[in-house]
Amino acid sequence: MTDSSPQHRLLWSALGGLSILFHIGLVFSGLVPSLVSRPLHMALALPWAFVFMAKTTAQKLVGFFLSTLGILGCFWIVANESMLGDQYGSLEGNFQLILSIFLVLLVLEMARRSISWPLPLVALLALCYGLWGQYLPGEFGHPGLPIQSFLGTMTIAEGGLWGKLTAVSVGIVAVFVIMGAVLNAGEAGQGFMNVATAAAGRLKGGAAKVSVLSSALFGSISGSASANVASTGAITLPAMTRLGYPKRLAGAVEAVASSGGQIMPPLMGAGAFVMVELTGVPYTGIMAAAILPAILYFIAVWVGINAFARRYELKGVAAEDQPPLKTVIITSAFFAVPFFVLLERMFVGDYTPQYAACVAILAAAVLLLFDGRLTLSVKRTFKRLETVCLTAGKQISLIASIILCASLVISVLGQTGLGIKITSLILSGSGDQLWPALLLTALACLILGMEVPTTAAYVICVSVAGPALQAQGLDPLITHLFVFWFALLSTITPPVCGAVFIAAGMVQENWLKVAVFAMLLGVGLYLVPLAMIANPSLIELADNPIGALTAFLKIAIGLAAISFGMIAPFALLPRVALVAFGGVVLFTFGVVF
Repeated sequence: MTDSSPQHRLLWSALGGLSILFHIGLVFSGLVPSLVSRPLHMALALPWAFVFMAKTTAQKLVGFFLSTLGILGCFWIVANESMLGDQYGSLEGNFQLILSIFLVLLVLEMARRSISWPLPLVALLALCYGLWGQYLPGEFGHPGLPIQSFLGTMTIAEGGLWGKLTAVSVGIVAVFVIMGAVLNAGEAGQGFMNVATAAAGRLKGGAAKVSVLSSALFGSISGSASANVASTGAITLPAMTRLGYPKRLAGAVEAVASSGGQIMPPLMGAGAFVMVELTGVPYTGIMAAAILPAILYFIAVWVGINAFARRYELKGVAAEDQPPLKTVIITSAFFAVPFFVLLERMFVGDYTPQYAACVAILAAAVLLLFDGRLTLSVKRTFKRLETVCLTAGKQISLIASIILCASLVISVLGQTGLGIKITSLILSGSGDQLWPALLLTALACLILGMEVPTTAAYVICVSVAGPALQAQGLDPLITHLFVFWFALLSTITPPVCGAVFIAAGMVQENWLKVAVFAMLLGVGLYLVPLAMIANPSLIELADNPIGALTAFLKIAIGLAAISFGMIAPFALLPRVALVAFGGVVLFTFGVVF
């Protein structure tokens, strides 16, 4: 019996359904103790990471054994929640010590199986520092921590594994992941593609612009650059290559457009929800702050495509390949209705994001009954529900693996004071100047983001560099958005550029050639965060709409000039002039248009 057998699919669908019911149930159940909800969240994620994702029989057997022990360990914490709360993070007895060590190692292996070795390696190095950092000479040593307190804070208290980050994963991210799974199981993805094709298909470079729009729309719910490339790219990449687009350009367009999905509200690759917890800014405030910078990013890509259209003959989508208006209207409803419900419940009903998402999930689930021709099929609906359960269970587990592992690093930084020491190092290395500190932070984000998922890279970087930037007078929200954007750099920047690798493989082109074009098209990823610093009113759409829109127009003109100057096939002097003009507009204060 294989994993694709009906019995196995039914089993995993049931487990995914249980995970969905648990996470949605938490929204309506009132206050649930942290040492109950968060260990259960991990327990539900373990089988997916250890068994479902296993590639060999041996891996499955070992995974089944480890996940069973892990589930029992999580249940023990749930059953003894009251007693553990009275221990204030200090382990008592050998059993608790062994359990604590096992849970920490289990999380490292869980993350390794889910996202490969880099993040677990960072966490392991952090743990080693926490255990033996007292032997380091100089200011980077620490006084030493009793192992009962060090591991206890991580595993039996509301820190470490069960801290703020895990609370975000349990309470908010999981619900939005479920919403994305429901939307993707139905006609929403085709709706995105149809709307994008109808809006941009006829334009010069239309096939590339369809990729930009569809990736922006799809990315707003998937929040994953890799998933975005694989899904929208399966349609847009063949369309571009069939129309004669250079393969390096086609791959670059898809990689850059898909990377933008992680900065486009509402999901932002789980970053928006983590930002809520770390900054204290409401979710609606995060969305309002993030929307204009995200649009600027896609404007730069759009202008870049127009500039490439002067180099190459970039055809639009043929008339016969464009969907009829009736089809566009019908399929757009499959994502427009849930989005409208989500926004109405948050902004008009003034409900929490997770409650609004639950209502939107209900609306999207009803739409699973229908297809683009508005026909009903019970069999198709059950198949879609099965897909929802499998996708949601797998995605919740993936995010849990990342968040739990990153939580170990944050716990070490807090317990040992290493975060403060790195902050001091950044301040001294920058000479107490803001822009050098920003560049040091950007470099750290790029290096860490090369092998660590965006959300984890953002959390770790903002924990160590955020206080240094805020000490220079930077607003906390701008600090977090700056770090989050630069944690994305590695999606298109060599030597490790995940979105580029996937896109290059799909078009069968040299990845380095794709990366060069991607960096040209994605220039906004490098410049918009810096422009936010120079024009802080950009993120004040909710409180200062006129100032925000003025800054938006100013930055858009500067970005367009730079993008066009870098790519368009003009003589050198006009190109340099355009880039110089754009730089002046982008970073000059007080310019009003």
